[in-house]
Amino acid sequence: MTAPIHVLNGPNLNRLGTREPEIYGTTTLTEVEAMCRKAAGDTPVVFLQSNREYEIIDWVHEAIDAQAGGIVINPAAFTFTSIAILDALKMFPGPIVELHISNIHRREEIYHRSLVSKIATAVIAGLGPQGYPAAIRALKGHIEAGRQGIA
Repeated sequence: MTAPIHVLNGPNLNRLGTREPEIYGTTTLTEVEAMCRKAAGDTPVVFLQSNREYEIIDWVHEAIDAQAGGIVINPAAFTFTSIAILDALKMFPGPIVELHISNIHRREEIYHRSLVSKIATAVIAGLGPQGYPAAIRALKGHIEAGRQGIA
C-alpha cells in the first residue's frame, strides 16, 4: 500500500467559503478536500483541520508514526507563531509542503515571516484553493523522486 499524504489545516480554515472571500475565495474546505483526493489519485489522503495547536502537533506525530509519505500543511496563523509545530515538523523525515491560499508576502508585515518555511521542502502561496492540488502533485513528485534515490 502507498504511504498516505497527510494534509493538515490550521485555525479558521474550517470557515473557508465565508471567511474574507475577497482574500480566500468562496471554495469551502470540503471542496478543497475533494480536490486533494482527486489530485492524489490512488494515494491515500488523511485530511484534517483544527483550530487547536496541540491537535496539529499530535497529527504531525501521527504522520511520523504512520510513516506517511509526506505532509501538506497550511498552518494558517500558527505559521508565524508556533515553534511547537515547527519542532514537530522537524521530526518528520519526509517531504513537507507549506501551503497558503493567499500570497502571504503581499499582505501585512506580520504575515511575512514563516517559521515553517525554515524546514519545508517547498512553499506554495497565492494560488488560492488550487494551491492544494498543486501541493499534492508536487509532494507526490518528491516522494517518487525519493524512492528513486534522486530527492
